[in-house]
Amino acid sequence: MHNVLDPCDIVPDEAEQLTHSGYDASQLLTEARRAAADGDIALLKSIADELQTLNRSAGWTFVEPEDDEELLALGSGATFSRPDDDALLDRLRGAWTGRAIGNTMGKPVEGLSRQEVEIYLRAAGQWPQRGYIRLLDPLPEGIAALHPSARESSLGTFSDVPRDDDIDWAILTLHMLEQHGIGLTTADIADHWLDRIPFTQTYTAERAAYRNLTSGLTPPLTATFNNPYREWVGALIRADVYGFVNPGRPSEATRLALIDARLSHVGNGVYGEMWAAALLSIALCVDTPEEALDGAAAFVPPGSRLAAALRGLRDLHARGVPADEALNWIDRELGHYNWVHTIICAAAIAYGLLWGTDFVDSVALTVSVGRDTDSTAATVGSVVGALHGFRALPTDLIGTTHRRIRSSIRDYDRVAIEELAERTLAVEARVARELERTRAHA
Repeated sequence: MHNVLDPCDIVPDEAEQLTHSGYDASQLLTEARRAAADGDIALLKSIADELQTLNRSAGWTFVEPEDDEELLALGSGATFSRPDDDALLDRLRGAWTGRAIGNTMGKPVEGLSRQEVEIYLRAAGQWPQRGYIRLLDPLPEGIAALHPSARESSLGTFSDVPRDDDIDWAILTLHMLEQHGIGLTTADIADHWLDRIPFTQTYTAERAAYRNLTSGLTPPLTATFNNPYREWVGALIRADVYGFVNPGRPSEATRLALIDARLSHVGNGVYGEMWAAALLSIALCVDTPEEALDGAAAFVPPGSRLAAALRGLRDLHARGVPADEALNWIDRELGHYNWVHTIICAAAIAYGLLWGTDFVDSVALTVSVGRDTDSTAATVGSVVGALHGFRALPTDLIGTTHRRIRSSIRDYDRVAIEELAERTLAVEARVARELERTRAHA
């Protein structure tokens, strides 16, 4: 599925991407899916050529800029008060550990629909969810299969944090910032991808960009050439550490996130990474998810589809709409997006943060949305951990398992979360010094 080397996946996925972006590609999408089912490569090539000739529909009302200067002007230089070092370290430990816990809580049911998640968790006796998911054998009626990683990420099957790309990217980002500081470039990031992470441990947009790099392409073409996943959630899940090293400096966090996103994403894929970086930057300095979400919203182009989705959820919450009705709204208004699309994933994150009452409830609500549950739950865990610190996390979910991380990043397998937090604090101090020197020489 979504094989970046197979036109039977790439062409239908490109038609779907264009359909969601205001192009009249629905008929070509139907034809592409039929051709893919028949293995008709010649017809798929013809459809791919036709897709490139399409123009956006005249009725398209969204405004989704690509200009870097326009994107970097968002947020008007907003700043928030940085905690002292001890408090910041506690929040960073909370964010790293919360990300790991949330990721594991959502991992076994990744890819299931909202309805399938509820069926499975009810059968497991875990509805509402309060921890790691049990592995059922046989599967309950209505569940064809769990995510392949379920056998290594279900309750009792792991002794360390299970490997996952959502955490691999955070580790790699910290490594890159240790090497380059605020001077990090998209070309640097490309080099580190090729050097530190195996091709087979990347997915969708990242794998397409990786393929493009090995074919000799350079950014930003790596984000667009044969990459129908350019607005999916892959960039958003790479954002956290840009926020971690910029507590209270969301403009700098989003600048770095934009540099990162340009390797593999455009449009709402880019906006999603900028939003998540701002969200974490602010969450390290405030006390409520509402404050963090409202601050981060300023860094999303106001005329974009992502902004509209986030505004819709914020308005529902402000009006006191119950959680179930908000979840129905997500399905009704955003359910046409692919389950890995940035817009519906960001909506799931906002939903869990706004309607959740504590760490576990916030993550569980996010998982209940279904779809890309490990990614969305990881970000929610990161935000809640950043808001309330390590000491506020449930000790039973940390236990002995969520202290070290299994990772595909070269030289980082079984790295301690506490070490990652301490190294993040050191990078934050370096970033602050570099920014001060830059301002002094401006």
